[in-house]
Amino acid sequence: MTAVDEKPRTEKKSRRSYNLLTPRFWHGMTVKPWFSLLARNKFDLSPTRLHLPLAISFFTALNSAGRVVQESLYRRKADRVELAEPPIFIIGHWRSGTTLLHELLVRDPRHTFPTTYQCFAPNHFLVTDWFVPRVFGFVLPTERPMDNMAAGWQRPQEDEFALCNLGVPSPYLEMAFPNRPPAFPEYLDLAGLTPEQLESWKTAFRGFLQRLSLRDPRRIVLKSPPHTARVRVLADMFPEARFVHIVRHPYSLFPSTMKLWRSLHDVQSLQTPREEHLEEYVFRSFERMYEAFERDRESLAPNQLFEVRYEDLVAEPIAHLRSIYEQLMLGDSEEALPHMREYLAKVAGYKTNRHQVSDALRAKIDERWGSYLRQYGYDTDDG
Repeated sequence: MTAVDEKPRTEKKSRRSYNLLTPRFWHGMTVKPWFSLLARNKFDLSPTRLHLPLAISFFTALNSAGRVVQESLYRRKADRVELAEPPIFIIGHWRSGTTLLHELLVRDPRHTFPTTYQCFAPNHFLVTDWFVPRVFGFVLPTERPMDNMAAGWQRPQEDEFALCNLGVPSPYLEMAFPNRPPAFPEYLDLAGLTPEQLESWKTAFRGFLQRLSLRDPRRIVLKSPPHTARVRVLADMFPEARFVHIVRHPYSLFPSTMKLWRSLHDVQSLQTPREEHLEEYVFRSFERMYEAFERDRESLAPNQLFEVRYEDLVAEPIAHLRSIYEQLMLGDSEEALPHMREYLAKVAGYKTNRHQVSDALRAKIDERWGSYLRQYGYDTDDG
């Protein structure tokens, strides 16, 4: 058996956990995409979770009304918004350290980011984010279920959730019905879409960023692992975009990703998850993601892509942050570093759990993800 680091944790347990009052991400949908999601999955709901679709159905009506108000007030302004600077995309597989990088780069006073509330309520946050997060802050847990990292309405969040709630097809919809076939795998890398489907995706994504910029015009730092497989499309949309790619040893990455999906299925799904095909899902998603990334990375200029190993980042964070700013030409790093050091001091108490990986599973990881191991200099004797 091989022991690997599995997840960060603190000595203090989460003060609030998911319960009946905790909103799931699907609570942010409007009526049409919500009922399309149910119909696509043949209303295959678990009886023990029927309270969730009932509550979500009520909230989708409110979200639809909120969308009408937001778009009537702000659509013309938002559609005219030009991003002040091209976005910074933090990319890498789930559990590779993208959250750590996101938390660090958004400490720069020159940067902004999509919050959990904005991704939860992309249909109306321009008219509701001044009061909902304040009034209903108590309904969210203080920590994420998969790793005890801090959570809350104003914390940085993955923009992929915003796309889901805008009605855009996404692999993340798999979380709602984990016992059904995987949802929209073609939207992981946007390969095989019709021109109309791809243009619709671009329009929705650009529109969300414009609304973020209408609220805060600073440079947007985005983090969503699916973007790892969309580099060419994103570079076409934003020719001067910057990409920070982080990798992690697969012997840590695989078990941590398995835990991630199990925890998300536990709190986000409308079914009692069986996890019958989860291992193969993790392997295949990774392979599709990195086949696309290794193909598309050649389209980027040297000053557009910076790569770092998670293990190296946590060993020397300040040195690597300076290198990110220098290579990607993001401006003077010294203005941001004091804020980043402050964040690093706050999370300095995090420790890592140990997770046992069998020799058989390690051999399977070597076989399926061997090219990644070799590409990023990982030793199969490491663990």
